[in-house]
Amino acid sequence: MALTILKGTVISAPALGRLDVTEGGYLVAEDGKIAGVFPALPERYAGAAVEDCGDALILQAPADLHLHAPQYPMMGMGMDLPLLDWLNTYAFPTEARFADPGYAREVYRRLAGDLVANGTTRVCMFSSLHRQATRILMEELEKAGVTGYVGKVNMDRNGAPNLQETTEESMAETLRWLEECGDFRYVRPMVTPRFTPSCTDELMAFLGRLAAERDLPVQSHLSENTAEGAWVRELHPDCAQYWETYAKYGLWNGRTVMAHCVWCDERERRAMRNAGVTAVHCPDSNQNICSGVAPVRVLLNEGVSVALGTDVAGGDTLSMLDAASSAIRASKARRILDGWETDFLTAAEAWYLATSAGAAFFGEGPGFAPGNALHALVLDDSRLLQPHPLTPEERLERCLYVRQPGAVRGVWSAGRRVFSPED
Repeated sequence: MALTILKGTVISAPALGRLDVTEGGYLVAEDGKIAGVFPALPERYAGAAVEDCGDALILQAPADLHLHAPQYPMMGMGMDLPLLDWLNTYAFPTEARFADPGYAREVYRRLAGDLVANGTTRVCMFSSLHRQATRILMEELEKAGVTGYVGKVNMDRNGAPNLQETTEESMAETLRWLEECGDFRYVRPMVTPRFTPSCTDELMAFLGRLAAERDLPVQSHLSENTAEGAWVRELHPDCAQYWETYAKYGLWNGRTVMAHCVWCDERERRAMRNAGVTAVHCPDSNQNICSGVAPVRVLLNEGVSVALGTDVAGGDTLSMLDAASSAIRASKARRILDGWETDFLTAAEAWYLATSAGAAFFGEGPGFAPGNALHALVLDDSRLLQPHPLTPEERLERCLYVRQPGAVRGVWSAGRRVFSPED
C-alpha cells in the first residue's frame, strides 16, 4: 500500500461557510485515496514516512470549472471592450492560431505547468474548435497532472472566416476526436457548444444526442451579457429564456455546467436548480469585460449549485485563490446594488466555492472526505508579516488576497505529487 502522510495546519471546507481546522494535524492518503485527517498519527501508520510541512497550511487543491485554454496567450488584453466585441477583436483571432499543432503544443505545455504551479488540479476547460489541438491540450494536461474535462469547441455559425466549421465538419471532427480520447486516464471529453449563437439548431441537436448516447457532461455559457441575451432571443424566438435553447436539445441536466449566469432571473435560476445544473461564477471576467455582477448569494439561497472559474482570458489570473477573493469583492458590489439586502460572501464561503463545490461536479465528497482522491495544496505564509498571532482561519483569508513569493510548496492531484518548487 502506498502512503502519503502530510503534517501541518490542515484546513478544509466541508460545508458552505464552515472550515475544519486541525493544527499540527496529519492528512493521510492510502493508494491515492484520503483515509482521513487526524490530530495525532494513528498507530497503524507508525514508522511510515511523514512529510512534515511545519506550520504551513495544507489545503484542498481548488477546481477551476471554466477557462478557455487557447486564450491563455492573450490574458490581460482587450479589457476595454464588451463581450461580443472582445470575442471578435481578440479571442477569435487568437484561437485561430491553434490550427498550428506546434503552436498548440508550446502554449498548452506552458498552461498545464502554470495551472499546477498555482495549485489547480481539476478543470472544466474549453479548447478551440481544432481537433488536433484539443488532443494536444489533453496530452499536456495529463502529463502535468491536471485532471477533469476538456471540450473541443463546436461552432458552425457567427465565428470568424478562419474560425468556423461547417455543420458537417463540426459533427465529423467531434466524433473523430471522441474516438481518440480512449487512452486518457485523468482527462476526459466534454460536450462543448461554445454558446447558443455559435451553433445552428442542427448542431445543437446533434450534440444533445451525443451527450445522451455517450453519457458525456456538457459545458457552455449562460446569460453572461445583456447584448448576448438579446441576440439569443433573436435567434430563438420560440424560447422565452436563454436556458431553454439548451434544454430543448437535451443539453440541460445534472452534468451540465454553465458559466457566468450574471443575468439569470428567478425563473432561469429555478430551472437550474430543478435540473441540477451547476452555475460557474467568474467574477474577474464579469468585471473585466463589463458583463455585470452575478447574484451569487441569491443563487445559493435558492438552492442552485455554484462553483468558481477563472474564465481565462476574460479573467486575468490562473490562481483560484485570486478567484476566491474576487468572488468576495463581487459579492460586496452585489450587496450594494441590491440595496444592502443580500449578504456578501465570507472567506470560508468563497473557499468552499473554489474547492468543495467544484469537486462535487467530479463526484467527490466535501472537504477532505475519506474516499476522495487526494487533491491537496501546501501553502507557506511564514514570511508574511503578522500584526498579531493569526488564527488558521485568518491565515487562510489573508492568503486569498496576499501570498509570499514561492508560497506554493507542493501540490497533489489524484494522489500524485505533481508540483514542487524545485520542479
